[in-house]
Order: sequence, then C-alpha cells, then structure tokens
Amino acid sequence: MDNAPRPRSPHVQVYRPQLTSVLSFGHRLSGIFLSLGAVLLVAWLLAAVTGSASFGYLNAGLGSLPGLALLFVWTLALFFHLCNGIRHLFWDAVIGFELRTIYLTGWIVVFASIGLTLVTWALALWQMG
Repeated sequence: MDNAPRPRSPHVQVYRPQLTSVLSFGHRLSGIFLSLGAVLLVAWLLAAVTGSASFGYLNAGLGSLPGLALLFVWTLALFFHLCNGIRHLFWDAVIGFELRTIYLTGWIVVFASIGLTLVTWALALWQMG
C-alpha cells in the first residue's frame, strides 16, 4: 500500500480560472457583501430614526472617501448580483446552456454591472449638484 499523499483536483498550480468560475465566486462574494451592507443600512436607518449623534458620525463616515468607495463597491455588488441572478433564472428555465451563450451572457453580466453602477453614480452625483 502506497502512503504517498493523493493529488488534489484541480491542482492549484495548474488550474486556470475561467470566466464561469470567476463569476460564480463573484456571485457568492457579492451576496456576502450585500448582506454586510444591509446590516450597515439598518444601522444607518436606526441612527436616523433615533436622531442621535451616531447618525452624524455614520453620515460623515459614509461621506468620506473610504465610505464613498465602500458605497460604490456595494452598488457594484448589487448590480452584479442582480444581473447574474437574472442569468441564473434563465438557466433554471434551461435556457442559455450552450458554451458560446454562457460566455456571452457572462460578459454581458460584467459589462451591465459596471454600466449600471456608473450610470447610477453619475445620476446621483448630478442630482446632488
């Protein structure tokens, strides 16, 4: 009996991430990020209702450069999760499983997420003056 350790599959040194695996990981990661952002949103709403000084503190934090970056990434995660979720709904209906379509819709998800995020932020900044 051989006591050599068995190779793991896929082997980390030879595995090359593909668009499908990156989008799958991104979908899970965006879901986690949205959940954490929802907790922050609830905290912000509670602080607004109580009228406490914590609302000003939270507003200042979210209005800072790191806070705006966090909100931007949260917006991107929202649109990515939405677009990729719509893609998965089509898959649930057994639509779009051809390899060419899988890659096409994957890139559509990426560009639509970025585009929707940029349009949303441009409109928000324009509205703020």
